[in-house]
Amino acid sequence: MSNELYADDTPAGVKNAKGLHLITQSTPNGQKAQVLLEELADAYGLEWTTTLIDISTNEQKKDWFLRLNPNGRIPVIVDNAVTPPFPVMETSAELLYLLKFDKDDRFGFKDEQQKSECLQWLFFWHGNGTPYQGNLGFFSRAVEKLPFAIERFRKETLRVFGVLEIRLSGKYTGEPRDYLVGNGKGKYSIADIGTWTWVKGWQRSGYSDEDMNAFPHLIKWIGRIAERPAVARGTGAKYSQS
Repeated sequence: MSNELYADDTPAGVKNAKGLHLITQSTPNGQKAQVLLEELADAYGLEWTTTLIDISTNEQKKDWFLRLNPNGRIPVIVDNAVTPPFPVMETSAELLYLLKFDKDDRFGFKDEQQKSECLQWLFFWHGNGTPYQGNLGFFSRAVEKLPFAIERFRKETLRVFGVLEIRLSGKYTGEPRDYLVGNGKGKYSIADIGTWTWVKGWQRSGYSDEDMNAFPHLIKWIGRIAERPAVARGTGAKYSQS
């Protein structure tokens, strides 16, 4: 056990964990790791343990958590199967790390160009969609309403929804896609997982059915992924603290 990683104030469930351990709350970011772990369980029987925290209490700002992730954000994955235990922060980095357990590349790609394409779309959403949609939610729920900020992030979120629609509709290729990356109609991958957990919440972000009529392929993609059993578990009651 690494003295630098775990200390007396570290919850017992975290410092005594064996193998993979997930520290999460079932937010869109937390659900990224939750969903991929559930997919890996279905595909390979992967096992891990989980600690649920409540970020509204600032648990993620306590010293025990900051030793694992100095940025103080969920989720965190700790790989206790290596010495010393190895913490992984940032959701896209976590999805990429978990691919080490995907020996058959069911959720990743062998081909170098397709690997690059997967990174492009994973990073596109990480750097564009997450901050735009996240800030839209923050400013929309704030006590002090700032109309300029709300409108800016509302428009930018719709813009990145439009980018996804272009990709899925095949507007410039002539071939609609089922998934973001891969030959032909594409293959379900971490690029989809890393994007879907946020986009599925378009209603909570304040968009109407009329707003989303401009994105028919995106709506079908949301529904397609939601039908996967691992996705249902990864966003379901298993990760609820109620």
